[in-house]
Amino acid sequence: MSHPRPDPTDPPLEPPTRGPATRGPATRRARLRSGGGRRAFGATAATAALLTGLTAALVLTVHHDGYFADPAGLSWRYAACWGLFGVAAWSLRRAPARHVTALIVAGGISVAAAGLVAVPRTSTDSFRYAWDGRVQAAGISPYDHAPADRALIALRDDWLFPPREHCGRPDLSSLPDGGCTRINRPQVHTIYPPVGEAYFLTVHVLSPDGVRHKALQTGGAVLAVATTLMLLRVLRRRGDPRNAAWWAWCPAVAVEAVNNAHADVLAVLLSVAALALTVRHRALGGVLLGLATAAKLLPAVLLPGALSGVRRPRDFAATLLPAGCVLVALYLPYVLLSDSSVLGYLAGYAEEEGYQDAASGNRYALLRLVLPDSWALPAVLVGMIAVSLHVIRRGDPARPWSGALLVTGAAFLLTTPGYSWYALLLIALVALDGRWEWLGVAVAGAAAYLTSRALPGAGTVMYAAACLAVLAGHTLRTRRALPACPES
Repeated sequence: MSHPRPDPTDPPLEPPTRGPATRGPATRRARLRSGGGRRAFGATAATAALLTGLTAALVLTVHHDGYFADPAGLSWRYAACWGLFGVAAWSLRRAPARHVTALIVAGGISVAAAGLVAVPRTSTDSFRYAWDGRVQAAGISPYDHAPADRALIALRDDWLFPPREHCGRPDLSSLPDGGCTRINRPQVHTIYPPVGEAYFLTVHVLSPDGVRHKALQTGGAVLAVATTLMLLRVLRRRGDPRNAAWWAWCPAVAVEAVNNAHADVLAVLLSVAALALTVRHRALGGVLLGLATAAKLLPAVLLPGALSGVRRPRDFAATLLPAGCVLVALYLPYVLLSDSSVLGYLAGYAEEEGYQDAASGNRYALLRLVLPDSWALPAVLVGMIAVSLHVIRRGDPARPWSGALLVTGAAFLLTTPGYSWYALLLIALVALDGRWEWLGVAVAGAAAYLTSRALPGAGTVMYAAACLAVLAGHTLRTRRALPACPES
């Protein structure tokens, strides 16, 4: 059989086009890289957009002066910020690793900056800080005189002690002479420990004249971002760096560490450094733990965590002795220079807040649901001793923050404090350890402090919900950790 001869006028034949099934591996890899790049960009862009929304919501929240006039409305704004925070942190899980650090740092800076847009809204503690710094700069011990003492009248100005025509405002405290002040409890001595007082003096000395509240707020922002960088450094070595977002983007950081300028943020930075160093250098960790406790007394609760898994007496001593020596060395100059007690109003504060008599306040709210009031304080002591011993005996010495989170969180659930800024320490521990369910305790503290002004009992309800969330999280994590049963 003969084949037809091609017509010389026909166009030349084109080689067959290779379909998707015939493309080479290099082409497939290029397509995968292109698709993966688009998904990575999309995840990063989505997280950045959520952070922008969170920052805008925080700015609106901080601008809203609703603590006295509209606590319910302010609570809803807080809730919106916490919701955006949760979604942004979830979105970060899908962002590529190479973008994580930049997102966390940029988001942390923007969240901290949001706290700078208004005067302190829900706390007047920073005005006491400013006063203590001013008193020390005048060469006077802050423990010797209450702000209302007329011996210090030469240090008063119209910012901390407004003219009498402004004295009807709810955020001002009355003075015995008929005037008023922005400082709360002006007739009692300060209770802040020496590192805190040194911080107040440092901010006062470094601040330009007339800067007022912005000095301490700026200090809070710097310390908050420094804590974010410290967390990233620790987590890159020992955990998931994404967990640093639990601190960096948390609404409580913008509100309490920056806008209200609480000195707790200094204690948090020192606490994170102390727990990180304890793993390899117990003595240095003990020194920093002593400094943290001397900044704000709350970090003393971290001690069982710092001793996680310790068996030898010399290891106990390596942590305890440096911490104790630092505390003594820092308090000693104030003791020598002061005519009054350096503990100031501490005992009176504990009594005022109901820590000594459960029936006088809202402390121990969860325990009082099931126990008589008179049993609450003994139950707290027994519970804290039991949890602390468990952490010391069974804790992981390579992860002291895990035990510290358990002890600190238990202390919050047992005592149900009514001040939301106390939870800053807990939030940093959540970032170190990754058990995000404990953040509910921080939300409960905010509800106890703010929402209960509009809805009595809100704090107790939220603390109960936080306790259930912690128990549920523990159950789920325990089940996941169990080995799968072999099939028969």
